[in-house]
Order: sequence, then C-alpha cells, then structure tokens
Amino acid sequence: MEISLIRSLMDKEFYDEHKGSKCPNRLFSKDIQKIKFTIDKAIETYGRSVQPNEVEALFLTQNPTLTTAQKTVYSGLFASIKKESPMGKDIAQEVLSKLFRQVVGEDIANLGFDYVNGTKSSLEPLRSILDSYGEDFIPNLNIEWDDISLETLMAKNSLETKWGFNIPSLVNYLEGINSGHLIEVGARPNTGKTSFHASLIASENGFASQGAFCIILCNEEHTHRVGSRYLTAATGLNMYQIKDNLTRAHELYNPVKKNIKIKEAYNKDMDWVESICKTYKPDIVVLDMGDKFKTHGTFAREDQALKANAIYARQIAKTHGCAMFYMSQLSAEAEGKVLLNQSMMEGSRTGKAAEADVMMLIAKNPPVETPNGEEKDDMIRHINIVKNKLSGWHGKFVCQLDYLTARYSA
Repeated sequence: MEISLIRSLMDKEFYDEHKGSKCPNRLFSKDIQKIKFTIDKAIETYGRSVQPNEVEALFLTQNPTLTTAQKTVYSGLFASIKKESPMGKDIAQEVLSKLFRQVVGEDIANLGFDYVNGTKSSLEPLRSILDSYGEDFIPNLNIEWDDISLETLMAKNSLETKWGFNIPSLVNYLEGINSGHLIEVGARPNTGKTSFHASLIASENGFASQGAFCIILCNEEHTHRVGSRYLTAATGLNMYQIKDNLTRAHELYNPVKKNIKIKEAYNKDMDWVESICKTYKPDIVVLDMGDKFKTHGTFAREDQALKANAIYARQIAKTHGCAMFYMSQLSAEAEGKVLLNQSMMEGSRTGKAAEADVMMLIAKNPPVETPNGEEKDDMIRHINIVKNKLSGWHGKFVCQLDYLTARYSA
C-alpha cells in the first residue's frame, strides 16, 4: 500500500493537496521515509511532477555513502515503485486518509496506555493531539464526478429498454426492461398473473420472439398448466383450436418455444434459483410464486422473510445479468377493487416493494351476474403501476385479457 501511495505522491497536484501534516513521514516505513524526503525536495525544487527514475537518481546523489547492501534494498524498492501506476486520486485520497487516522489513533492509544499505567498524570496532551491534527481528520476529496452529459444520459437510458413490452397500453407508460431489473407483479387469485407473464414472453412481439432466453420457475401450478398458457399465448389459438390445427400450431409455437424453458420448482429455495441463473444464464426469469422460494435465515416476522426473498431476487438479477419477474399474491384487502396500492401485497406491505424497480398490480372488475343467476368475469384488467424507477410514471391503465389464449391486449 505504501509503495502505491509513494508513487501517487510523485504527482504534484496530489502532493500539493496532501503535503505537510496531512502526510507525515510516520505513515511510511523507515526506508520509504527516505524516498519521500527525496520526493519532497524534488517537487519543491523543480515545481513539477517527478518520475520514479528521476527520484531514484536524485536519491542516489543525496545518499552517496550507502553501503552495497543498502543500495540493493533501495534498488528493489525503486523497482517496485516503477512497476506501480499512480492510483486514482480518489483511491489514493482514501488510502492516505486511513493511514493518517491509524497514526493519530496510535498516538491516542499510546497516551491512554501511559495514563492507565501512571506514566502520564493528565489527559491534557489529548487535546493537543486533536488540536494539532484538527481538520485533517476530514479529508479533502478529489472526486471524479459521473458523466451526466446529454449524450451519455440518453445513451445510458436507452439501455433501459433492452426487452420491450408487447402490450400497447403498457408501452405508453413503460417501454421495457433490462438486465438487473426486478419487476414485482401482484394480483388476487384467478386474476391472470400467469397469463400476464405468458403473454409478455410468448405472445406476438413478446420477449421470446425478441431473442430473450426465458426461464419460468413455477411452484404453484404444474408445468402442463403453465405450459398450456404459453402454448396458447404463442399461437393465439385456444386449446380446442390447437387440437384441430396441430400443424399450424407447431408453425407458430416452435420459433418461440426454443427461447422458453419451464421447470416445476416445488420446495426449492432462492439458492437453487441462483444456481439456475448461474448455470443457464437466462435473460429473463419468472418466479411464480416468488414468495414460495425461501431464503435461509431466522426471521422474527413473515414480512422480514419476504423482504429477504426480494433482496435476494434483486441480487440474483444484478449479479447474473437477468431481468426477474417476481409474482406475488395480493391480500384480501384488494378483493373487488380496481385501484390498488403497495400496502396490499400479501404479507409484506413495504419490505418487498422497497426492492422493486417496477411494481405492477393487476385487478379485475367485480363479477357480473348473468340472467340465469351465474357470476361471470369480464375481460377487462386494470394494471396499476404503483412503483416505477425506470420511466417514473405511476397510475392505472386498462387492457383486456383473453383468458382462452392467455393474451393481454390494449
């Protein structure tokens, strides 16, 4: 560390900001202190940054009585210095600050030791130590600010839509998603959660047809049930139509199917999910249902466990470069309502929501009674975007679900 720091001190700008009491010789070992003394003299004399070979030449000139053994030691030190590139100014600043605080801490610890052992009768010298270093405890930072030029911001934000949504009414407010995003989707039972991700992935212009490799991990329904929704979403045909048109169904389904993998995941945990992502490197992962993939640990309350799950899901998405859909149930509070909010998430009013980049909550109209006394759902679905760190828009829009083909449309 001191070799890297001494190399950085050869830069005049960095040296000027940290010379004197901010960089006392005591930070360095005895041999390095002598090299620093040469750097001090060189920069003061020539008023510019110096190179390691220049410092070495000056050092040998200033120390003509070195023994052969000493010359060997210093030759090795200068060889190490020459191999080092100057640290970034922010890193060098942090290293210097930590070393400086260690030195001051040693002074304070030694004073305390002497006081406890009776060799010092007063802690008054402590005041002198703190006064002498004073503001030097607070480092002067040389921050390399992030680029927020118009061109950079436009380029970076264009990456937010690597995988575009295929529901026109949704695209009006949120164009798409990218690697590392966590999208939490909540709804009451029998509202259309599974159809929602099947439609986004498998139907016309969905993620799969865009080239995204998608993995669906389901621990609530069997593969054949989830798979049938993907089949109908991909073909636009209901199961009866597919049965009567197998050739056409193959033509429509096979190009999409190659980018879709489904696996039943009963009693699996989040460690297993991460292993799947590490091994198969998907672009998009669906956890249906996310809350049922447990995270190891001891939690006093259910909401803490669910928050830990969401944190792990987000970590997996970031680490393994995939977008993750985390499907959830809504509490009974959401039943019969079309305006939904984050607090209606089952078991976790705020914990899971805090981790999401986007949170969509799906509602349907209350069932209507038919002339023969039966209750029937209509095709209207209300999509509430209650959290949106991507485009910033929050609100509700309406679309339709054809439950026979598992397709959402405007």
